[in-house]
Amino acid sequence: MSGELAPNVLHFARILRATGIPIGTDKVIDAVRVLPTSGLRQRADWHATLSALFITRHEQQAMFDEAFARFWRDPALEERMRAMLLPKVQGRTPRAEAGGGRLAEAMYPTGPTPPKTLEAPPEITVDAALTFSATERLRTLDFERMTNAEWEQARRLVSRMALPVPEIRTRRQRPSHRGTRIDLPATLRRMARAGGDLAILARREPRMKPPPLVVLCDVSGSMHRYTRMFLHFLHALARDRERVTSFVFGTRLTNVTRPLKDRDVDDALAKVSAAVTDWAGGTRIGASLREFNYRWARRVLGQNACVMLVTDGLDRDDPQALGAEMARLERSCRRLIWLNPLLRYEKFEPRASGIASILPHVDDFLPMHNLASLEDLARQWS
Repeated sequence: MSGELAPNVLHFARILRATGIPIGTDKVIDAVRVLPTSGLRQRADWHATLSALFITRHEQQAMFDEAFARFWRDPALEERMRAMLLPKVQGRTPRAEAGGGRLAEAMYPTGPTPPKTLEAPPEITVDAALTFSATERLRTLDFERMTNAEWEQARRLVSRMALPVPEIRTRRQRPSHRGTRIDLPATLRRMARAGGDLAILARREPRMKPPPLVVLCDVSGSMHRYTRMFLHFLHALARDRERVTSFVFGTRLTNVTRPLKDRDVDDALAKVSAAVTDWAGGTRIGASLREFNYRWARRVLGQNACVMLVTDGLDRDDPQALGAEMARLERSCRRLIWLNPLLRYEKFEPRASGIASILPHVDDFLPMHNLASLEDLARQWS
């Protein structure tokens, strides 16, 4: 094949992979084979072919369109497509024109730091009185648009967060001077020690204890970047609290409670990734919830357990079956909270069949797309 079609398609696929769109070698080979057949005369044909081959989720379309517009931009591109005389891979667009976020980082990776000159640069003093901190900007930045450096900084901030799950009253009693119930055995023991004389009445009150927490995280292709950050938050929660049970699901359900108990968060997430075979794959919410309800619910949903469901609700299974499983889950737990990254959109409406099936059965419907949303979750539970 003449020209530089294959190297450019390969480099374009690497850029998309760096932005979070999973693209395998098989798709690149198919693109190189199909492009000459599908037509290279019109730019729209070129875009439609690559979009059909590389995109597996609707949420990836915006990132693909932006990457396509920047990578394949050339004044005479349409005239030269048939001859495959595309511009060189390197140095196509000045770095100053690149957009922010993961796309710019993927297209223009940072090179080695240039050597310092002997002459020291002049010292610059900046008045930061009217500026905002980088941490404040990071709080409102979507996980999907973070660069690798911002991701690492956000991960460190998330590891220090805590979820103050409210305590609930149990059937067990504990001694208390202000209790409303008289502890007759303790009172009789006091009287026996005092030689039968009347002693101060011992009292007791119900014992307070945080309920068990069960987390169900969606790790499908449209959710894996949000879930990966949430797993850092969940690791810190499982390290500080007892009775936290964690599950992840894509096309099947996987119990990851033990891997998340590892003290080191990187080792814990590495074990989770090794245990999950359907990471960044398809989604079967209804089937996964059915497996949880019939296999795990009786084991982990006792003692007024709370359930936290982390998913976007985009499911192609039968919506009636999904609604039935959500109703069963609602009856089995004390409180059901749904965290959905799609709530970051101001005009969000629950029109998808999966979302409409889940929403009537949850107690709280909250966003989960940046650090600020995780902080709001902690305040919601305090």
